[in-house]
Amino acid sequence: MRNDVHIKDGERIDDLHRKGYTIIQDPKRFCFGIDAVILSGFARVKKGETVLDLGTGTGILPILLEGRTMGEHFTGLEIQPDSAEMAQRSVALNGLEEKIDIIIGDIKTASQQFGASIFDVVTCNPPYMHAGGGLQNPSDAKAIARHEILCTLEDVVREAAKVLRPKGRFYMVHRPQRLADMICLLRQYRLEPKRLRFVHSYIDKAPSMVLIEACRGSKPMLQVQSPLIIYRAPNEYTDEIYEIYYGEGQA
Repeated sequence: MRNDVHIKDGERIDDLHRKGYTIIQDPKRFCFGIDAVILSGFARVKKGETVLDLGTGTGILPILLEGRTMGEHFTGLEIQPDSAEMAQRSVALNGLEEKIDIIIGDIKTASQQFGASIFDVVTCNPPYMHAGGGLQNPSDAKAIARHEILCTLEDVVREAAKVLRPKGRFYMVHRPQRLADMICLLRQYRLEPKRLRFVHSYIDKAPSMVLIEACRGSKPMLQVQSPLIIYRAPNEYTDEIYEIYYGEGQA
């Protein structure tokens, strides 16, 4: 870890428990959650592949995926300049400038910014909630991360489909309540759902998240995997979650 990267007042450095990597976070803005971590464990990135993370925020997904896969290069797209600048400093903090780019830009125009059919993999941990619904400050970083203020689910799916190469793969984590919307939009933009996994806080609770993999231009065939359970007891992760956080990752 480099020690010449500036850490601003109110920021903290968190350990990612992988290859010695750390990340800069500002609790007043937005800190990554377990959804980003489990998405990094669900996404499959093969040796030599290129990855685009839409709405990268703190840069957590590119950093985790670089640490756990053999991907060639990772790009994070973020519309909020302050968040992008912080993510860039996290990349520098880990000495990953040659492997990870953090780019300021809008998900809605990602295909114009990067071009068509150029990435092997696209990931996204999008805003889960519709805009409105009593939002107090629509320009607040936390509100933007959680609500569809600056982009919609359709924007994410449409642009992922455009920037992916044929047979390229799209990975997303979302809420089960939006699953019908997700599948309809994926098929509308010729991203065929291939793998689906529900995430439960406890084994006897309803799912709180859903992970999905879709492939551009693939034939229909959906594999529903066994549920991913986060906790075996309060504040005690299951073995699989522990492995996602602390394991060696993909070969």
